[in-house]
Amino acid sequence: MTTTPQDLRTFLDRKVDEYNRPSFIASDPISIPRAFTKQADIEISGFFAAIFSWGNRTTIINKSRQLMQLMDNAPHQFILQHEEKDLTKLLNFRHRTFNDTDLLYFIEFFRHHYTHYDSLEDAFLHTPDHLSGFYHYFFSLDQVPPRTYKHIATPEKNSSCKRLNMFLRWMVRDDDRGVDFGIWKRISPSQLICPLDVHVARVARRFGLMTRTQTDWQAALELTGYLITLDADDPVKYDFALFGLGVMEKF
Repeated sequence: MTTTPQDLRTFLDRKVDEYNRPSFIASDPISIPRAFTKQADIEISGFFAAIFSWGNRTTIINKSRQLMQLMDNAPHQFILQHEEKDLTKLLNFRHRTFNDTDLLYFIEFFRHHYTHYDSLEDAFLHTPDHLSGFYHYFFSLDQVPPRTYKHIATPEKNSSCKRLNMFLRWMVRDDDRGVDFGIWKRISPSQLICPLDVHVARVARRFGLMTRTQTDWQAALELTGYLITLDADDPVKYDFALFGLGVMEKF
């Protein structure tokens, strides 16, 4: 099926086209930010949906939707204008290991950030290494709960940073296909790293796109390096193909 590099590229391009379309949205966590039109609401809801994205996708979507409802389906306004008493309805929120302690810190970070900036994109521009810089900025507030550090990945700990890379893909890629938003313009699609989880890694190894056995940051770089040979301007579009093959088709 994929005997030459050109055969492989043709096959993966076909799979990108198959999955990178609006019908993909309803069953994917990107459906959460797709419910909003205001940019800050898209950013905040998308960030939570991405951070919650491990495990069953239906549960991820339901818990993300529940949180948006708790914030009156206006997360930016809620974060900037809430009073202390408004936070009580967020207590006891849970999604797997993410709890209300983590949520309250996330909200405090967002309030701090959006008081100074209009877009969350600025949070990823503190250093040339977008993810490491974001990690240190995110945890720069006073009195960070020790348990909350585990919810934000960083290359410095050799994490694949799958969820943050997925969020960046949503915000940065702009191909007019109706899935990714493309609302951030200061980070280029060519700078993105492919979101790497066990499903994508399994497919990538089967195709020989990477050799590393660990599913970590170095593996994400290796995979992205190969994808750049297929499309240097937009390597992460192949996330659609690899994810679709791994999750939808159980390849």
